[in-house]
Amino acid sequence: MLFERSSGVLLHPTSLPGKFGIGDFGKEAFAFIDRLAESGTKLWQVLPLGPTGYGDSPYQSFSAFAGNPYLISPEILIEWKLLNLSDLAGMPSWGERVDYGAIFVWKPQLLQKAYLNFLIRKNNDNHFQDYSNFLEENSSWLDDYALFMAIKNESNGAGWNDWNQGLRDRNPQALSTFKVEFAQRIEEQKFFQYVFFKQWRSLKDYANLKGVKIIGDLPIFVAYDSADVWAARDLFHLEPSGKPTVVSGVPPDYFSETGQLWGNPLFNWEVHAKTEFAWWKRRVRSYLYLFDFFRIDHFRGFAGYWEVPFGEPTAVNGRWVKGPSASFFLSLQMEFDKLPIIAEDLGEITPDVIELREQFGFPGMKILQFAFSGPENPFLPHNYSQNCVAYSGSHDNDTCWGWYKSASMEEKNFYQAYLNRDNADVPGDMVNEIWKSVAVFAIVPMQDLLGLGQEARMNFPGKLGGYWSWRLCDGQFNQEMVQKIKKLNYLYSR
Repeated sequence: MLFERSSGVLLHPTSLPGKFGIGDFGKEAFAFIDRLAESGTKLWQVLPLGPTGYGDSPYQSFSAFAGNPYLISPEILIEWKLLNLSDLAGMPSWGERVDYGAIFVWKPQLLQKAYLNFLIRKNNDNHFQDYSNFLEENSSWLDDYALFMAIKNESNGAGWNDWNQGLRDRNPQALSTFKVEFAQRIEEQKFFQYVFFKQWRSLKDYANLKGVKIIGDLPIFVAYDSADVWAARDLFHLEPSGKPTVVSGVPPDYFSETGQLWGNPLFNWEVHAKTEFAWWKRRVRSYLYLFDFFRIDHFRGFAGYWEVPFGEPTAVNGRWVKGPSASFFLSLQMEFDKLPIIAEDLGEITPDVIELREQFGFPGMKILQFAFSGPENPFLPHNYSQNCVAYSGSHDNDTCWGWYKSASMEEKNFYQAYLNRDNADVPGDMVNEIWKSVAVFAIVPMQDLLGLGQEARMNFPGKLGGYWSWRLCDGQFNQEMVQKIKKLNYLYSR
């Protein structure tokens, strides 16, 4: 069976502790896996691992295929003899949260030093003999991505639509000239990806060896300022100039009275269908390599998506448009032996979304924080089916304590009646409720396991600044916490 009764922890790698300003794939990640395994927890869920830009959101990445170089471990680069301890001199003094501004300056310079040392060693060191294989196996996306990032860096970070016309429109002569002049900068980007994937696969293999499987996160849409859109404009609804004609979002909902205007360009599904969804198949194949399961963020977009004319100030003036629906997943089924997909089916869910999810047997999501309006609420555990993944909250929700403190009096009263508890330990009681439910997977953000408040919130949809930066402190995921989780896993057969 793809899905067996298990528990998991939601923690993005950037939130791991460590001394380099941001969580990475180094020893703290391995130690985190050890603690999960010791507690009997079989799942680690992460957010998208792609390179991030403005706003630091992992859901607005420069590539649907590439990895975030910020997650590369300097300690492992030292072990590989691509860096020396002296290279860490001048490292900024970090606070408790991720300082993306400082990371943006410091980490690339460190990785560039590693690249120069790699140039000296790559042809004479068996440790790096797989580099050429990596370049060849990933050329379908890596060549365009590396070129895209090199041009972006030489253009002071400008979006591709603001580059000079020749590079913006992929004029062959302009690209050829750039490739010659900035060959090292392009190769540098390929090296960063090689190191990212090498370190991540080592970490994933270790997790699997310890009995821990990893759940990835696949955003349905891609960022406008991405290598994907720049290199394949025909796959998206764009004007000849490259500007979007329509963009993504969701109508007014639980999070916002004016909806959420995400601004991603929308797929031209007719073109994708003519290619038998070739781009998507490459994307899914990459996720099957990186993860054991993956959640499709905004799954409902395959049944129908909210289309907003480009230039609208909010998402209110949009319309529902039919997506590729079953034809898309049938095409994937013909390509892959298994589709270990979790469907993020939150928000405004219509019967066609439910029908699509059930047709392919994908488990949906249940968020306990949404539950306390009355006994018929589908997010209450007594209304769950086994084929679902239960969460206390997601990365977009407040922590359990933060939710409770801002909940209405009606919600608080129903919460206390339903759980037959007072409010002494809201996070602990909600975690317990999720664990004992019939849901095949029970997954809780680390912040809720620790009983943290609003200050530990990971994201607030539609708001920029100050988010995506929470980090686990040294010693928080301690032996006491391990034993607490181990007890839950024993009691509820997870």
